[in-house]
Amino acid sequence: MNKILLTLSLIGLGLVSNAQKSEKFFDVALAAKNSIIAPSLSFEKNYGLGNKKKFSIGWGVRANAVFGGAGNYITAPALLTSGKRSLAALFTEYKNDKLDTLDLKKTGIIAFNSKIVLQYRFKKSDVGFNIDVFGVTFGGNQSGIFRASESKSLNKTTQTVKPAPFNLLLISDSDRGSLNSELYYRYWIKKNAALRVGLSFQFVEYKANKILTYENDRYRIKLLMPFIAYSFNPFK
Repeated sequence: MNKILLTLSLIGLGLVSNAQKSEKFFDVALAAKNSIIAPSLSFEKNYGLGNKKKFSIGWGVRANAVFGGAGNYITAPALLTSGKRSLAALFTEYKNDKLDTLDLKKTGIIAFNSKIVLQYRFKKSDVGFNIDVFGVTFGGNQSGIFRASESKSLNKTTQTVKPAPFNLLLISDSDRGSLNSELYYRYWIKKNAALRVGLSFQFVEYKANKILTYENDRYRIKLLMPFIAYSFNPFK
């Protein structure tokens, strides 16, 4: 997997080095669904490719916050959820026999991540996709009810957890920590200002203060939410 990421990074650097036109801007977004609110603030720089510069690849940094009410966090590691890792886990059904649940009364994290961007430009609009790659997460400790599928001694016990501190993109359930990705449409209302809408898919991960069942202490919730955003380019 590390070799694949290295290869993709080298390809991206090669494409960027051949690009002639770049664009950079700030973006403020708000995703929400039910009792969850997820604001984010990001900076990104995109490089136009090809003769017409319609397609672009870019990088950026993003601050994500996720706040809300109760949530059911399930076992996180891919080897437990599907028995496979990386891309194979993406196409493999969950194995319910090793899934445990951590019931938390609230969610409260702030993550700072780098991100990569793929985008296609029309006359006055863009369609694109971005995804967090690596970073760190902060948040307070809290307690939750652990519901074990096999262990009678741990089932319905109170456990102390905190947000997983490190975030890393490894594909599907192999991911670690809290990561955000967006599929979006952006319309430029001015030369330097645009509105953006789409779907945000977020992983939020908490870590127990001790190993629980199946040698695991990591639990995750997945959130698919609509969002609206404002993009501003102060450099034009």
